[in-house]
Amino acid sequence: MEVSASVTSKGQVTIPKQVREALGIVEGDRVLFRVEGGRATLARTRDLLDLAGTVSVPAAKRGARWDEVRRAARAARSEHVANPPRTTGRRAG
Repeated sequence: MEVSASVTSKGQVTIPKQVREALGIVEGDRVLFRVEGGRATLARTRDLLDLAGTVSVPAAKRGARWDEVRRAARAARSEHVANPPRTTGRRAG
């Protein structure tokens, strides 16, 4: 699908009805614009509450305090940056 729209003097664009319907965008939804190589893509972002329960959490991790989760994630990321996983040098094909 390719649909055009005009930009107003305030830089606003009305998302055409066909695009809203195709993406399931309704009033109040948030959208994400991604700009890459002179092109922009638009995507509907899901409400975080919609994602609740979609990821299984190991029993040992349930009930962890948020600050502990963030601290562990930062430590794991720092470790990954300091010691990136080794690759075989072969490309997946």
